[in-house]
Amino acid sequence: MIIIIQCRDRVGLVADISRILSEAQLNIISMREHVDKAGERFFMRLEVDGLGDEAQLEDKMQQILPDGAIIQVNPVPDKKIVVMVTKEYHCLADILIRNSFGTLGAAVLCVIGNHALLQKICDRFEIPFVMIAYEEDKEISEQNIIRKIQSYNPDYIVLAKFMRILSPAFVANFPSKIINIHHSFLPAFAGANPYRQAFERGVKLIGATAHFVTDDLDEGPIIAQQIIPVNHSFTASDMVRSGKEIETAVLAKALRLVLNDRVFVYQNKTVVFE
Repeated sequence: MIIIIQCRDRVGLVADISRILSEAQLNIISMREHVDKAGERFFMRLEVDGLGDEAQLEDKMQQILPDGAIIQVNPVPDKKIVVMVTKEYHCLADILIRNSFGTLGAAVLCVIGNHALLQKICDRFEIPFVMIAYEEDKEISEQNIIRKIQSYNPDYIVLAKFMRILSPAFVANFPSKIINIHHSFLPAFAGANPYRQAFERGVKLIGATAHFVTDDLDEGPIIAQQIIPVNHSFTASDMVRSGKEIETAVLAKALRLVLNDRVFVYQNKTVVFE
């Protein structure tokens, strides 16, 4: 059983939580906790062994924790995701392979694309592909996508190189549920063509960032990042090729953490228990 807790900090929280678990005859296998002193915020992830009434345990936790505490007892272990794509295949291919071999930590319900280019790879893995092109009226296009996503009721939406800016109205339908992979080490080179920006700036490191999507372009809470060295011999095309490998790895790591309930979102930051 996994227990996730986020609440206002106070003295004695760990002792009180441990007592509740002991009274329920639950043995703590793993416990990770963090206190944000500036925000006076407490975060905890527990793995416990034993049989217990989940609803009753959550109720007892609510009684001893500060008002407004966020508690999840045994979150759904088998998550469901919808993937959104445009034309680039590398991140999608990695997700589909992991899904096929049961190592993704979630079931891919469908892939939504605004171009038809990636339908063939979805067909090979027997994953439904839904083509929804962006028309002149962006709002209508987004409403079509929202309706399709809601019909699947996923836990998360993964933007695997979906190269369109989502409107605040779209994002508001899925708060802290949209995960994006951006091809730079944010906050550097946000927006379009980051590898071209990096090449022109003559940087010695390039990277990728997986983050939750908010109304602010490429400024949502960061889940995972990675960098690799480059030098003067790299062309912009060389950076793109190297960057794709990082993007795939970073998105895979971010999904593993999120789907395993190891990421807490608070304001515009994350607490990540790796």
